[in-house]
Amino acid sequence: MTKEIKQKIVGYEVVKPKDETETKKAEVSQEVATSKDNVVQMHEKVERPERLVGSTYKIKTPLSEHALYITINDIILNEDTEHEMRRPFEVFINSKNMEHFQWVLALTRVISAVFRKGGDSTFLVEELKAVFDPRGGYFKKGGKFMPSLVAEIGSAIEDHMKYIGMIVSEDDKHQKAFIEAKKQELAGKAQTTESEVDSSYPDSASLCVKCNTKALVFTDGCMTCLSCGDSKCQ
Repeated sequence: MTKEIKQKIVGYEVVKPKDETETKKAEVSQEVATSKDNVVQMHEKVERPERLVGSTYKIKTPLSEHALYITINDIILNEDTEHEMRRPFEVFINSKNMEHFQWVLALTRVISAVFRKGGDSTFLVEELKAVFDPRGGYFKKGGKFMPSLVAEIGSAIEDHMKYIGMIVSEDDKHQKAFIEAKKQELAGKAQTTESEVDSSYPDSASLCVKCNTKALVFTDGCMTCLSCGDSKCQ
């Protein structure tokens, strides 16, 4: 390889084999650092593209005659590369019921701002799900207890983050198999009747404090949840 010398030569030195190896290592490390710098992470200066992909979730609660529709739009970063990732960019909530319009609009703007700020935004899920309505919560279809409408919105965001891979479910195959086995075992001991809560869990089940589902039963000498698998004996 030839290289044009445009300055006056003031000295010279023979490159040793060891120096050549170190030079190559430095060049490789520089290339790796450059490739990492090219990975775009979510931050507030990322401009909104013309088209975003997203999902819409329907929420129907006994607190209102009309359902809420939560739309979460995602931006795709580093598209068509090995570093491609999908991150939430904005959220909209729409409903025919205008009773909660002001605080719902404010909430969507704050959540969207947190999404665009970048970093780990999964903490929003726990913060929203920890909000309790002083008038009391309600049970969803399936036996899961919702302490408030805000918690319901947080649950929808959690489902979306799991869908795009931001939150990895803690349930493993062994735990799911254990839960199914316990369901089948209890199904042979007690007959359950259909109700608004859920017919897949015994009527005698109590509320699990971990997953807020009425699926906590006493089996094998210990209280065990048939929904999330939480048990004091583990």
